[in-house]
Amino acid sequence: MNPLLKAEQAVLGAVLLDPGQLSHLEWLAPDHFYRPVHQALFAALRKLRGNGHPAVEGEGPVPLSWVTDAVAEAGLHVRGLTASYAHLLVSACPRPAHAPVYGRMVLEGAIHRTVTQHAIRLHQEARTGALRGEVEGALHYADVLTGVLTDLARRWGTEPRPVAPATSRALDPPALPPAQADRVAEDEEFLLAVLVERPGAMGEVVGWLRPGDFADPVHGHLYRCLGALHHRGEPIDRITLLWEAQRRGLLANGTLSGDRFAAICDGVGAGDAEWLGKRVMRSSITRTAAASALADRALAEDEVLAPGRLINHALHALGPLDEVRARWQTAHGRPASRAPTTASPPSGPPAARVQAALTRSTPRAAPSPPGRLGPGPTPTAARPPSRNHS
Repeated sequence: MNPLLKAEQAVLGAVLLDPGQLSHLEWLAPDHFYRPVHQALFAALRKLRGNGHPAVEGEGPVPLSWVTDAVAEAGLHVRGLTASYAHLLVSACPRPAHAPVYGRMVLEGAIHRTVTQHAIRLHQEARTGALRGEVEGALHYADVLTGVLTDLARRWGTEPRPVAPATSRALDPPALPPAQADRVAEDEEFLLAVLVERPGAMGEVVGWLRPGDFADPVHGHLYRCLGALHHRGEPIDRITLLWEAQRRGLLANGTLSGDRFAAICDGVGAGDAEWLGKRVMRSSITRTAAASALADRALAEDEVLAPGRLINHALHALGPLDEVRARWQTAHGRPASRAPTTASPPSGPPAARVQAALTRSTPRAAPSPPGRLGPGPTPTAARPPSRNHS
């Protein structure tokens, strides 16, 4: 038994029995139906109503032409639709007056299905961008997904706002293909070698690169150590870095071995730290986009999750990508995404030290930019019928 199929049949049967029910389904669109034949038939019914079909304006029994004309119009766009199937839809509707409730069920199924489809598209684009060394496609489809979530929230009658799930399932980060993983590791090791060997190199990346941007946790730990040295104004070289790593327990707990440390620090130290840092961040964006897409897909495939919570949890899952995107724009000198330039109060630390402290700290998820949340609460006229859950 498929409840969604039953709901689609019931709402169409209700409109075939009572054309006036269309006035209570303005928020429902043809593409919210799963089956193409149902999409075509609902679009046909809306078109007949817009053209002023006599069944809509007339009183008394609904003429048979309302059914036959709808079947004929829908048959122009889909194959296999017959008058007998229309009568099956009529018999599938328990009560025509319940059409708005059936429509809400159809919309709920469409919300889960639509979020799944767009999450898959975002994940595919993130993986493709990682192979090509591009981030524009992943960022574009993240914006598309955000727009879709905002539109679905408006149709459902709720305010789109990021909300963390009460209990979140931990998802393993997406694994990189071997060739790509090797390339990313080489970029990270090369960057660390440059930061150790070239004085002042840390200042070129400390404002926007974070330990979490490194795919290899060991590299992230070493970058956090470098950030701590930079924050305290201490000299940076392989000896001071090794001492800081020891103070943080990386040697004692086996996170970092002597051979691993020597392999990183003995690398070629001549290079452009900013260029390498952007390569590391480019990889971080595609990994974060893929992780956000997987989280949204897992939410959408949870059939017991109410649409309002699904939309808000999905927006929250995109938050880490927004945070990385903001730092990516800062790295490229885009004024719209730069941190405020107002002076710190006399009692506060200088801005440069604040940025350095962030580099050695675990980054917190930033709230979504105001421009990504859409308008305020939806007007009552645009809301679907009242319901008992969000």
